[in-house]
Amino acid sequence: MTQNITWQKSSFSGGQDSSDCVELASAEGAIRLRESDAPNQVLTPTPESLAALIRHVRTRKS
Repeated sequence: MTQNITWQKSSFSGGQDSSDCVELASAEGAIRLRESDAPNQVLTPTPESLAALIRHVRTRKS
């Protein structure tokens, strides 16, 4: 069964009207990830790979 997905914009995005952002959602027991300017391209990372991505982004930010 497909459900409506509620996407949450990253707090690091350029504001509510910006198209440069990453969005995250939880749907059908999985994590979903997409870029707002390509909303039809949805990634479904494992929790481990998403954690690795977040760790990498955090190290690049400092």
